[in-house]
Amino acid sequence: MSWIELHLHVPSAEAEATEAALEAVGALSVTLLDAYDDPVLEPAPGTRPLWPHVIAVGLFEESVEPLDLLVALEDQISAAAFASARFARLNDRDWTRAWMDGYQAMPFGRRLWVVPSGHPDPQVDDAVILRLDPGLAFGTGTHPTTALCLEWLDGLDWSGQNLIDFGAGSGILAIAGLRLGASQAIAIDNDPQALTACADNAQRNGVQSRLQILDAEQSPPQADRLVANILLKPLLQLAPQLALSVRLGGEAAFSGLLAEQADEFINRYSPWFDELQVSQRGDWIRVSGRRNERT
Repeated sequence: MSWIELHLHVPSAEAEATEAALEAVGALSVTLLDAYDDPVLEPAPGTRPLWPHVIAVGLFEESVEPLDLLVALEDQISAAAFASARFARLNDRDWTRAWMDGYQAMPFGRRLWVVPSGHPDPQVDDAVILRLDPGLAFGTGTHPTTALCLEWLDGLDWSGQNLIDFGAGSGILAIAGLRLGASQAIAIDNDPQALTACADNAQRNGVQSRLQILDAEQSPPQADRLVANILLKPLLQLAPQLALSVRLGGEAAFSGLLAEQADEFINRYSPWFDELQVSQRGDWIRVSGRRNERT
């Protein structure tokens, strides 16, 4: 069996509340670790000594979906703690092999297939193959938000078009756009682990020469299309930045959204986008639209 660990970097004043939040969303245990190798000297009797900054580590069963976990925690922990979230796996078996043994090639839309290592290409005319194995960065195509974005990418004509994938995770969306015919793509993420995964996956799929990988602090040039599969709160906060990353008349798709969040999202983005359309899979939605010339 294996488990998922969620690491959150918090000041000690938030440690107790963060611990409670992790337990409330199903953590099997919570461990507090020293973030900066700060000593704790002579604590007062009856107090719980903590370092000035701690890393709260929540342990979860392997069946927990990381994105669902983040949604549950979004309003329970501070914005800084949320932004620091990092996932890791704690193994006592060959979880990668087990995952791939149970994972089959999956179609998205008309042409696109995500295929793990060791599996044959699907015998389908005009199939576009994306090779991807499990890793610590988000994005294997199994979550509804990723599937919705892959289907959107598959439904477009990519001749002469370029793409920004904001919050790239494994790079699956940027690489899918390139495999489908995009001329160039930019993958953006704030997690160094994700940036490494993007580079590795791009090389495996033969698209590394057309993919630019950027840290979230770097500003990309405008693109013909943008896809952002993150969560509602950062989508609302980053609305002007994301909107202005799309050229006038260009297209964008946004996911990581629950169905009940559609109105709030559309109200925020309607100044920049027309033809906003909602597609739903289970509890999750994708909103797509066309960049207007009004703002």
